[in-house]
Amino acid sequence: MPTDTLDEPFSDAAHDDEPPADVLADEAADLTNGDLARVFHEIGDILEVKGELAFKTIAYHRAADAIGRSPIDLVVAFRNGTAPKIPGVGQAISDKITELVTTGRMAYLERLREEVPASLVEILQIPGLGPKTVKQLHDELGVLTLGDLEVAARAGRVRSIRGLSERTEQLILEGIERLLTRPTRLLLHRAEEHILALSASLAAIPGVSSIEPAGSFRRKKETIGDLDLLAETTDPAVLMDRFTGLGIVDAVIGRGGHKSAVRLLRGPQVDLMVMPPGTAGTYRIHFTGGKEHNVRLRARARDRGWSLSEYGFQRIGDDGEVLTGDDAELRTFASEADAYGFLDLPFIEPELREDEGEIEAALAGTLPVLITQADLRGDCHTHSEWSDGSQPIEVMADACRRRGYAYQVLTDHSQSLAIAGGLAADRVEEERAIIAELNARYAAEEAAGTAPPETPKEGFRLLHGCELEVRADGVLDYDDDLLARFDVVVASVHVARRQSRADLTRRTLNAINSPHVDIVAHPSGRMIQTRDDLDLDWEAVYDAAARTGTALEMNGSPHRLDLSAERARRAVAAGCVLTIDSDAHSTRELDFIRWGVTQARRAWVSSSNVVNTRSRADLLAWAAGKPDRIAG
Repeated sequence: MPTDTLDEPFSDAAHDDEPPADVLADEAADLTNGDLARVFHEIGDILEVKGELAFKTIAYHRAADAIGRSPIDLVVAFRNGTAPKIPGVGQAISDKITELVTTGRMAYLERLREEVPASLVEILQIPGLGPKTVKQLHDELGVLTLGDLEVAARAGRVRSIRGLSERTEQLILEGIERLLTRPTRLLLHRAEEHILALSASLAAIPGVSSIEPAGSFRRKKETIGDLDLLAETTDPAVLMDRFTGLGIVDAVIGRGGHKSAVRLLRGPQVDLMVMPPGTAGTYRIHFTGGKEHNVRLRARARDRGWSLSEYGFQRIGDDGEVLTGDDAELRTFASEADAYGFLDLPFIEPELREDEGEIEAALAGTLPVLITQADLRGDCHTHSEWSDGSQPIEVMADACRRRGYAYQVLTDHSQSLAIAGGLAADRVEEERAIIAELNARYAAEEAAGTAPPETPKEGFRLLHGCELEVRADGVLDYDDDLLARFDVVVASVHVARRQSRADLTRRTLNAINSPHVDIVAHPSGRMIQTRDDLDLDWEAVYDAAARTGTALEMNGSPHRLDLSAERARRAVAAGCVLTIDSDAHSTRELDFIRWGVTQARRAWVSSSNVVNTRSRADLLAWAAGKPDRIAG
């Protein structure tokens, strides 16, 4: 039966624009850790095209990353029979490394290359096009390249394959266009993975006392281009040698005594800057702040007779030039707070350094006290395996208890969102009974003193909620009687996204104006770099949310970060309250809530603006008061 969607790829591992270099040769004498990493990434790519299980393809990509990061010369170690334990590398992959470094060949890879042409790996990069479909296109239409696929789709031949349709052809053509124009910026969690891996590889180098991120990642911009690292060290030369020689480095862009830049295998450009011990204050300011923020600071320094750079404050003369010789003067500071203080400014949090009013607020003494993750008392948007989550209710709840929450709102999808396993009314009642049993157990454990030590004084309770679908016709997915029985209701627009602005806004306002809807989840419906925002009348949304006290969510999923920081700041200015939630579908994703906090900080949000900084009793009272707020 024809379908209108493409099958999803099994792995989200990144791919190069060009096929990996062929490092297999008659002799393996010149192999490096980087060459080994390329080989195992290539194996992972080919296994994806073959449609192997996700865990197998991911294992090869993770092994490649670990090999590339290893500080040990693995080629020498494996040849000498002293192979170290590499994280994520089991015996099967270890045997393949041994074969490659000792013979210059790998029978497994050669066999895979015969089965899957390298060009098919490139086709797999098309958003939404999975390995099963790629194999069909190759087997039935002889598609080998992106060009072949585009010709076949434009000629209408793709729809001749069983299960594919004219709509599939259009999606393929749109996917090719997106692939050719795709952004190269990283989502926050992917950027962090690179930063953590690099920091771990460099931290133990003699002379290094700290490795820390700077740039747009430290400001927690929602997407990241190049990565910036700062290192405090007494031996820059040793650090730069190690950095530029890492196995995960694909190319060295530039190397100097105090700054080097590289491009990572399947990754971004990384700039590493060295800070002499005790001078980090101005380095952190210079390499963290947005361009406009730094321009303002330099102007303020010049007004006081100083030139500000990463190296510190240098005295300038009446002609505006830096003084030299006996008149030269350089002021350095170990901390950013001291460096800001030299300009008669209080410390400005990294997330605010965009020249969006933060300097004026600093001078006026009105900088906000930004929210922190520790301020959150619970998570108002989570899922379990009862809808589209991957873990049982109890497992998710126990993980939230261990995080020190006073509550978790379980918000499995409502009935009409069948693709997400939405719950019909009878299933809602079954879920309600499980939640009641769990809460009775939690109360008993707290009374007996056997609850997890992280449990707060008010105890932990699992609250029953739902992620209520606002249907295409604007009708809410459950009737009022059922909605009234939930502790907290979260509403979302998932379907019919291409409706007019008037219709989409009407649907969102229907949710906001309902006496039973407490939170609008991921209000713009965007997926960063892959799906555009809903076309809403945002001023109408803010006005209605403020009037009814309905919270707008800052969704912490790094793929969403919705509301954006810009919209969240506008919402708070309009009188709206917010929630910051994880939208977790597994215990691992509960940690996504911290990305929501970083975006809230960028939006100048304080704890008083966020509903789930309140106690459980206050949260429930706020939710129960929605009908009165509307009536008032």
